[in-house]
Amino acid sequence: MTDAAPNAGATPAPPANPAAATPAKPDPPAAAAATASAEAKPPKVKIRKPKQRACDEKDDKGKLCCGHLKRFYDLPPEIEALVGHHAEVYRCEFCKTIYKPNLGEMPHSYTLRV
Repeated sequence: MTDAAPNAGATPAPPANPAAATPAKPDPPAAAAATASAEAKPPKVKIRKPKQRACDEKDDKGKLCCGHLKRFYDLPPEIEALVGHHAEVYRCEFCKTIYKPNLGEMPHSYTLRV
């Protein structure tokens, strides 16, 4: 009788798929490209109604934003191309919707009235 183990001469089997043993990580350039494409879309531009102070934009569920419209002074060149040069532009504090000036209303800034 021999005292040898039944699998003493057998070699260990390699894993079926070595990539399946490690968790898959997202490709950093692909993830960065996905976020860049989401940020690259132009902002929504609307015309401000007379005496309008709050945003009237609705989200996907139909809920009003109601964010305060704040004066937007430092316009990036791509926004300035959409609304015009030296325009009195307002932007919602929450959804970042751009509001162009209403041409039927006098500008609020004295420098733009002259």
